[in-house]
Amino acid sequence: MKYFLSISFLFLLNNICFAQDTIAQRNKLSDSVIEHFYVLKSNPEVREGPYMAMLRHRKLIARGQYKNGKKVGLWQFFDTEQRMVERYNYDKQMFTYEAPLYESADFSYMFDDSLKKGDRITRPLKIGGIYYGFLAYLDIFRVPFDPIDIDTDSFEANIELLISPLGRLADYNIRLTSSEYNYDHVFRMDVNLFSPEDRVFNAATLNGKPVMARIIIKCYVSPWGTLDFF
Repeated sequence: MKYFLSISFLFLLNNICFAQDTIAQRNKLSDSVIEHFYVLKSNPEVREGPYMAMLRHRKLIARGQYKNGKKVGLWQFFDTEQRMVERYNYDKQMFTYEAPLYESADFSYMFDDSLKKGDRITRPLKIGGIYYGFLAYLDIFRVPFDPIDIDTDSFEANIELLISPLGRLADYNIRLTSSEYNYDHVFRMDVNLFSPEDRVFNAATLNGKPVMARIIIKCYVSPWGTLDFF
């Protein structure tokens, strides 16, 4: 409770400080995430000042700063348990912290090179961590049918992102399945639908050399036909 009150107080304080030149805004990033930020009064397309993204139940998942429409300084990212998963310095364009990968059935990684005992491997990294950083890959997809009279709980979606050795999103597939409806279909999405920022990763490495890797994300289908994390 004290943690949430501190966040709310800081955002309120910033709102007072920026009130003369900026306007507070909020935007729905997904069915469960709302972002809070400021834009210039003189140009509502330009973000300026503090930024926060909040999960339902008011859990903080991202915090940082904008200057003249660009992310600047140190940004912090958290998982749904409020554990810090990543820090990224936009001024220096470098990760300053990456949490160990917790065991999770929802995120997994595959590597195209054969691994041998003693090999040193690093997973592909996305700015924003394993929750906030992957929201864009959920938001782009809607089920290709009307979900109103469908039991969406019977569906499972698996997103597969192919990351090249250059750290680029090379392919994006979604496999949507349901045994109840005898449904099994793979959708291949155009990677150019994503922003340039969402197509960039830190490539996986094998013994210090960049390699191709796949990120598999297990999702559920909401009653509105959108995807979300478990």
